Amino acid sequence: MNKVDFPFADLIGFNMDKMEDGKSICSLEIKAQHMNPQKAVHGAVAYALADTGMGAALFSLLNKDQYCATIEIKISYLNPLYKGLLVCESEVIKCGKRLGYTESVLRENGIIVAKASGSFSIFNPSSTLEN
Repeated sequence: MNKVDFPFADLIGFNMDKMEDGKSICSLEIKAQHMNPQKAVHGAVAYALADTGMGAALFSLLNKDQYCATIEIKISYLNPLYKGLLVCESEVIKCGKRLGYTESVLRENGIIVAKASGSFSIFNPSSTLEN
């Protein structure tokens, strides 16, 4: 697995459990700071975990001089989550030269709580325009 320095994941508390061959598994132990006012996990937490997982899955297929960035994500929240370990399994469905398409399934104790799909731009940072 490639080790990636990712301060945002550290801030939220994500663990990257697997990142190879176009797949990733990341997880998050639910804590009080992840809750919304209704005492359920805030949707943005699940969204961020899916985004991170899908990006990691795609990143595992890229060359060392390439990066990826989210273009869009669709997420469907299927069940509320109140506690436990949230696990996100992501995989690359299609990886082209400039675009990647990925999917994630988020579960807690085997129960699907959300599904997501995302489109990502693939680029070489040295070839992008500077501000």
